[in-house]
Amino acid sequence: MEAMINENSQKEAFSISEVCAAVGIGRTKIYEAIAKGQLKARKVGRRTLILRDELREFLQSLPLST
Repeated sequence: MEAMINENSQKEAFSISEVCAAVGIGRTKIYEAIAKGQLKARKVGRRTLILRDELREFLQSLPLST
C-alpha cells in the first residue's frame, strides 16, 4: 500500500542531500542560504527538510545570469 502512495504522489519535502542533487548546489551553499533566511527549512528530529514550494521560491529569487 505505501509503495502505491509513493508512486502516485509527488514528494512535498526534500532532504538537504536531495536538494543538492536536484539543483546542483552544494551543501555549504544550501546551509548558508538557510542561515541567511533565504531558504526556509523544517526540522523533524535530526533531519532538515526543505518543502517543495520553499525550494521553488528560493530558486526563483536567485539573480539572473547576464
